Amino acid sequence: MKMYIFCMVTSLLLMGCNPKNSEQIKEDTLKVEFSLPKKLKEVSGITLSPDKKTIWAIEDQGNKNRVYGLDRKGAFVSDVLVENAENNDWEEITSDRDGNIYIGDFGNNDNDRRNLSILKIDLKDASQTTTKVTQKTSFHYEGQTEFPPKKSNLLYDCEAFVEMNGNFYLFTKNRSKGFDGSFLIFRVPNKAGDFEAKLMGKFKLDGKYADAAITAASINSKGDQIVLLNHKNVRILTGFTPDDFSKIKVQKISLHHNSQKEAVTFVDDKNLLIADEKDKKDGGNVYLFTLKP
Repeated sequence: MKMYIFCMVTSLLLMGCNPKNSEQIKEDTLKVEFSLPKKLKEVSGITLSPDKKTIWAIEDQGNKNRVYGLDRKGAFVSDVLVENAENNDWEEITSDRDGNIYIGDFGNNDNDRRNLSILKIDLKDASQTTTKVTQKTSFHYEGQTEFPPKKSNLLYDCEAFVEMNGNFYLFTKNRSKGFDGSFLIFRVPNKAGDFEAKLMGKFKLDGKYADAAITAASINSKGDQIVLLNHKNVRILTGFTPDDFSKIKVQKISLHHNSQKEAVTFVDDKNLLIADEKDKKDGGNVYLFTLKP
């Protein structure tokens, strides 16, 4: 009997210490919906069509000026050429409450670009093969006076934005030497023209680069929650208004999963779709993640 109990306790201890078992339990919270088509190796942004049936995806610098439509199982349904735009560095795609689609051509790894813009495109359904930019919002950042700034102040890259109440809100990606989790929030009017992006504030996330460098954003249908994506986590922002982010509350939610996650969108107010880039044998998937109340 003693020997039996000893064996049972030993087995349970071994199971509890087994890294594979522990990792499997953690990764179950991030459900793989489907693997991305091999053609899409560098997805930098995703958003959903108004009917939730089509996932619109883009790729970043070095890729084509195209928007790709996938069904909810990951099959290609559309390949749309944006006729009058170059892909300088498309880092994000989002939509507004009316279903209008916007591409953030504001990737700025070296913090030296002077042609940052947000492109509104005429994209109504998956039957399209071409589209055009119908509105171009060019901008520069308030406070940036050097191109590039010092390595300790590389705060002007961006891979994340949302549209709210007739404005775009940009959340910058920190590439500074001595990364400390700091990022900036800017507001740009959703209009054609050339604007100075107004600084809404400087904020700080805890953690190292993979924990806190912002790679994507999405806003829920009520407009009272913004999710910021990192390689390892999501952060839920609440307590903001269109004119004031000074009192935001930040909830950190670990994904228990480390990959180059570059895209996120709300499916509904409880569920997110998250996409990562393919890296050797890992990544290249779209995941479903449920936000717990």
